[in-house]
Amino acid sequence: MFIQTEPTPNPASLKFIPGRTVISGGTVDYRSAEEAGASPLALRLFDVAGVAGVFLGADFVTVTKTDDRDWAVLKPMILGAIMEHYTSGDVAVSAADEEESFDPADAEIVAQIKEIIEARVRPVVARDGGDIVFKGFRDGVVYLNMRGSCSGCPSSTMTLKHGIENMMRHFIPEVQAVEAVQ
Repeated sequence: MFIQTEPTPNPASLKFIPGRTVISGGTVDYRSAEEAGASPLALRLFDVAGVAGVFLGADFVTVTKTDDRDWAVLKPMILGAIMEHYTSGDVAVSAADEEESFDPADAEIVAQIKEIIEARVRPVVARDGGDIVFKGFRDGVVYLNMRGSCSGCPSSTMTLKHGIENMMRHFIPEVQAVEAVQ
């Protein structure tokens, strides 16, 4: 098995591409081993000392390290954990939950917001090892969850405010602002 790696804009995160499906449908983001209970793959990765976060996408895994660890030391251990996972035959995630919050009267606006995220935003951030997920819409504010390398990335605020917010306001007049949430 050959696993490619790619840098991300976040120096603390590295994207691993196993050349196989990681999860089908959606993404999941774990910031601790406790959160990763539903993911045998993420639990294996959190067993590597220095792993601070695990993001699972359709065909990639983004790992975020602690500041005190070096990629030269961590990378071989992470590659080994991913290979071990695929040879074990375990599923990557056994269950995932996504909650959204919006007024049912805003369903048409929410559908437009989700369409923009899916068509214009997610493909771009996925190339950098991350994802942005719709979490809610209230009083003109879109709430998004930044995952993977996007979470904690130095340029994520600029991406959110200058890129996504401007695009949303341009295409959907009801959108006044975009905010990041956990």
